Amino acid sequence: MELLNFEGQHVLDSREVAKAIGKRHDHLVRDIDVYISDIEENPNLGNGSTTVFFIPSTYKLSNGRQYRNYLITKQGCEFVANKMTGKKGNQFTAQYVTLFNSMKKTIEDGPQAILDQLHKEWGIPTTLGGALQLAASQQVEIEKMKPKVDYYDKQMRNPGLMTVTEIAKDYGWSAATLNKELHKRGVIFKQGKHWVPYSKYAGKGYTQYEPFDYQHSNGQPGVHNNLKWTQRGKKFIYDLLAKDGIKPVTEQMNLLEALEA
Repeated sequence: MELLNFEGQHVLDSREVAKAIGKRHDHLVRDIDVYISDIEENPNLGNGSTTVFFIPSTYKLSNGRQYRNYLITKQGCEFVANKMTGKKGNQFTAQYVTLFNSMKKTIEDGPQAILDQLHKEWGIPTTLGGALQLAASQQVEIEKMKPKVDYYDKQMRNPGLMTVTEIAKDYGWSAATLNKELHKRGVIFKQGKHWVPYSKYAGKGYTQYEPFDYQHSNGQPGVHNNLKWTQRGKKFIYDLLAKDGIKPVTEQMNLLEALEA
């Protein structure tokens, strides 16, 4: 038999109970109907109190037909067991008592069991003192990682478009240097006075053109489309350069600190 959870309450399916006590399920349902009828005749026990023992339910077979069954609580199992005598009754009583008591122990021991498992697999402390000691040691690592975390949070996840100048600053470069690096890797090429992505990268969502209003020398207004990089494009540049060991200045500083430590 397997315990089920119904609205936070542990129950057994009457079909499972019928198997356990060696009775046809429809006969057990008929018996439970009688138990419920008898209980409801008592004015002190009626008004829905029978759900403390038996909860009406239904199930479907493969042919699509629907049949009645009951979800039986621990008290309901006691009710059924009290109607039985002999070996079958004793065996059923032992089964349901063991099931419900085992579940109760699991619930009561759950938090500590989880802590013990976490300690075994990950070394997480199970005491307050151990947790404080771990927190203190981890704080040192957090401080070391802070520049890199800030880089990702403020740069990689910052919404909006960026100029190549803004991205180049992360590497301590000028815009011209970064454009040269990207051209060398076959990402962009110069068309007239402007850099544009090769067709291979044009539809990747790495870049967008942002209109820029300006005024001609004769005073006439004009519009120029500036090539800017999206956050996805910046991540692409980061990964592309990282393959050649080129990292932003903040990460280079972290590496030096780690080597000196």
